[in-house]
Amino acid sequence: MRAYATAQNIGGRTAQCDATAVCTAPTGHRAFVLLDGIGSTQEVRDWTRHTAVRLARTAARRTNAEAGLRALYEAFATDADRQDPYTRRYMPSAAAVVAVHTPGTPLTIAWCGDSRAYLLQHGITRRLTEDHNLRRVYPPTALRPESGNRNHITSYLGAAATDQETMNQYNHAAIEYATVELTDDCRLVLASDGAYEPHEDAGHDLYAELDDEPLTAIVRNFVDLAVDTARAKLPADEHRYVDNATTLIADLTP
Repeated sequence: MRAYATAQNIGGRTAQCDATAVCTAPTGHRAFVLLDGIGSTQEVRDWTRHTAVRLARTAARRTNAEAGLRALYEAFATDADRQDPYTRRYMPSAAAVVAVHTPGTPLTIAWCGDSRAYLLQHGITRRLTEDHNLRRVYPPTALRPESGNRNHITSYLGAAATDQETMNQYNHAAIEYATVELTDDCRLVLASDGAYEPHEDAGHDLYAELDDEPLTAIVRNFVDLAVDTARAKLPADEHRYVDNATTLIADLTP
C-alpha cells in the first residue's frame, strides 16, 4: 500500500497554483515536495507543476533536501532575466518545502518561503520549518502588538538573492534546512499556507485532524476543511480571496 497521499482544493482562486511531487531514487531515498505558486494564472500553475517534479527528482538523486533545493534555487537565480529585478517580478515563482528520507537515515528538510513541514508522533505535532515572511521578521511585541504581514514572503524559489543578501535584509537565509533523527514511526506533513493557516487561526489540532486512516480521505478532509473555514470568515463577495489549499502526508519509518 502506498504510504503517502496528497490533496488540493482550489479555494476561490481562478487556478490551482500549488503542486506536489514524490520521487524515489535508485538509492531508496524518497523526496516529497510541495510548492505554493505565487499568483493565480495558468502560467504559474504550469511552471509550479513542472518545477515540483524537477525538485523532487533533484533532491532524491542528491539524497538530501537542502542539496536538492539549493541546486534548483541557484539554477533559477543565475538566469539573466531573474537577475533583473523588473523582469523577475513577472516570472513564475513559488514557496517551496522538500523532505528527503530513506529508512536507516535521518529525515532532511529544506525550504524557502512559507510552506511548512510538520512531524506527527506520539500525539505531538512538531513543526520543522520557520516561515519566510514579514510576520517572522517583525513579530508582535508588547509595544507593537501588530506583526508584519504574513502574506509577504521574504524568500522563494525563483528569487535571485543569496543567503547572505537575504540574511542582511530579513535576518534569515534564503534557504533554511533541518535534519531530524527518527526514532519511531511518524507521519510527515507538508502544507501550503492556504492549508495550515485556516486551521491554525481557528485553533484546530493538526494531530487530531491528520492522525487517522485512510491517508487519502484524511488529507482530502483536511484541505476541504481549511477552505471551508477560511470561506466562513469572509462575506460572500470576498470568497474569491480564499487561497489554494494543498497538503501532502507520508508515513515514515526510522
